[in-house]
Amino acid sequence: MSKIADAEFTGKVGSYNFVVYPWGTDFKAVRAVYVITKRTADIYSRGTHSFIYIGQTGDLSERFDNHDKADCFTKRGANCICIHEESDEQKRLAIESDLLDGNDTACNG
Repeated sequence: MSKIADAEFTGKVGSYNFVVYPWGTDFKAVRAVYVITKRTADIYSRGTHSFIYIGQTGDLSERFDNHDKADCFTKRGANCICIHEESDEQKRLAIESDLLDGNDTACNG
């Protein structure tokens, strides 16, 4: 995994630290909340993320190529997968819900 950057994403209530990876990265079997984004960088390489999809999984090693929203990701120009590792399923679901409540996404729903 070749990390691009760290990012802090805010939901309706909380803020969460994510690690940003390029689209197509193969992951180990970790439990995480993930955000699919289109990242653009300014001349100083500072990235800005447009949220495309927010989800959570008990196994990040599953390939995103077969995700049921993969066509939507491609149409929206997805180029990053941002992950927040969390082993507790209830916490993952709460973080996912908070992020969804506080952000608009093109492919959720």
